[in-house]
Amino acid sequence: MAELLGPRMYGCSNCRNLISLHDDIVSKTFRGKSGRAFLFSHAMNIVLGPQEDRNLITGLHTVADIYCADCRQMLGWKYEKAHLASEKYKEGKFVLEKAKVVEENWL
Repeated sequence: MAELLGPRMYGCSNCRNLISLHDDIVSKTFRGKSGRAFLFSHAMNIVLGPQEDRNLITGLHTVADIYCADCRQMLGWKYEKAHLASEKYKEGKFVLEKAKVVEENWL
């Protein structure tokens, strides 16, 4: 008999607080400060830092750092505004660093 698994989710690597659903991944080809990162359409149980303009690999963006709402570990950032037309698809989306989140099956 096959074991039924719950939905795949990502939690904070420090405290396991639920941060996002696997189905919300938009891209797995992003880079964060600590290496590989994923772009998500939604995130939960987070706190946003102040907005700031940052020169990233793909140009100038207005971003806000993302912190776990429970333990305050920095997880990545949210794209608030893209200054290039070709980057507008990122607006409102979240970059979570692979080293800062863990994938789990929750029942």
